[in-house]
Amino acid sequence: MDKKESKEKESKEKKGKKEMKISHEGLSLIKKFEGCKLEAYQDAVGIWTIAYGRIKEVKEGHTCTQEQAEAWLDEELHEYQSYIDDMVEVSLLQNQFDALVSWVYNLGPSNLKSSTLLKVLNSGEYKNVPEQIKRWNKAGGNVLEGLTRRREAEAFLFEGKEWKQV
Repeated sequence: MDKKESKEKESKEKKGKKEMKISHEGLSLIKKFEGCKLEAYQDAVGIWTIAYGRIKEVKEGHTCTQEQAEAWLDEELHEYQSYIDDMVEVSLLQNQFDALVSWVYNLGPSNLKSSTLLKVLNSGEYKNVPEQIKRWNKAGGNVLEGLTRRREAEAFLFEGKEWKQV
């Protein structure tokens, strides 16, 4: 841990923030929208993907077992949870944390870091976060129905509402 990371952790501890872990509800949302494919495929923008949306070191022709897919998801969730812990400066309810982990799992930490969503959230404007979540429904510059549905579900989850009907 470098000095900056150490200071951020100290700052969060002073604010009473604790590290959170994704709940079963958040995991269900990710699994529903990622789906699980045991053979590598190209996503909507041509990135080789496998299992529950894994893109790390994936190449054409790769395969995995269901057990490996689950293990990769568990491994990656630790990483993506830490992005929320590191970048979000305000306290979160479990449902809010789950929605944000799903969002960053799909879009990556650099998008979160530079997003208006993060600025809005860190300024304490919780009521405006769902609108910001829903803005991220494009891939390759095109609105995708699947991303629109996922963002709607994440927004509902953030608000503590039922999302499964989406």
